Amino acid sequence: MFGYEKATKPTIYFIGVTTGKSSIMKVFPRWAEELGLRDAVIKGIDFRPHAPAEDYRRAVSFIKEDPLSVGALVTTHKIDLFAACEDLFEYIDPYARQLGEVSSISKTEGRLCAHAKDPISSGLALQRFVPENYWGDFGGDVMLMGAGGSTLAMSIYFAQVCKGGNQPRNIYITNRSMPRLQAAKRLTEGLESKVQFHFCYNAKPEENDRVLAGLKPHSLVVNATGLGKDSPGSPLTDAAEFPADSLVWEINYRGNLVFAQQAERQREEKKLHVELGWNYFIYGWTQVIAEVFHVAIDEKMIGTLSALAR
Repeated sequence: MFGYEKATKPTIYFIGVTTGKSSIMKVFPRWAEELGLRDAVIKGIDFRPHAPAEDYRRAVSFIKEDPLSVGALVTTHKIDLFAACEDLFEYIDPYARQLGEVSSISKTEGRLCAHAKDPISSGLALQRFVPENYWGDFGGDVMLMGAGGSTLAMSIYFAQVCKGGNQPRNIYITNRSMPRLQAAKRLTEGLESKVQFHFCYNAKPEENDRVLAGLKPHSLVVNATGLGKDSPGSPLTDAAEFPADSLVWEINYRGNLVFAQQAERQREEKKLHVELGWNYFIYGWTQVIAEVFHVAIDEKMIGTLSALAR
């Protein structure tokens, strides 16, 4: 296919924006050796955010038709790629159907498969730093900035996976464009949950500051916008005030990470826990690698792979 070279070894693709800067490009060969994935290689495919549909279709069609192109991890483009390529998949898992996104492309028995792994990987990452029964004990809020795939996945996790009294009572989803916010609202309306979702069209960082100021202590504040990684900056201004005794999650682990720096400056005064996206990165990739190469990766192996990556 024009623009793509046929793979000569089992190849997993990383579909993103600046894939060459990701640690995975250096890490994957070590992981492949540890997992016994002989000759497996990784290649990046970069698109600008919200690329034309035909660009996504060309990439997915190539993977589908090329025998040694075994699958892909998709980031940033999860929703747009799924919308452009839904008809190319012979199997779509329930999370991918529910979210309208794909983060994992794989092949099983000749079928091209779409999976959305984020509800699983984000939940595993959250469990690493959110104390047990945190919501039941403290009753804090959640603020998810950005209405893309990561926020939708976390919304499903909080609404459907968290059980009993250990759910946040209020989740505030903010976004600077209305269509994505409306799509998030449609998704959450279909969730059977006691969680109350609030949608905030915030075109400017100052508007996010105001939502932040209204959160209760012991809340969770998440930057899921891509700002600080794919684009410079933060969804907040430097004047933003974080709620006391709260958890702050920058889901990126590389880039200028302005949001994390803003939180760090208030960490001691506000008693904040500031978490970067390293574990999200590890869980996200290991979930997809397990699917693409049909290997089992348990928590012990994840610990080994994380240590190798570091």
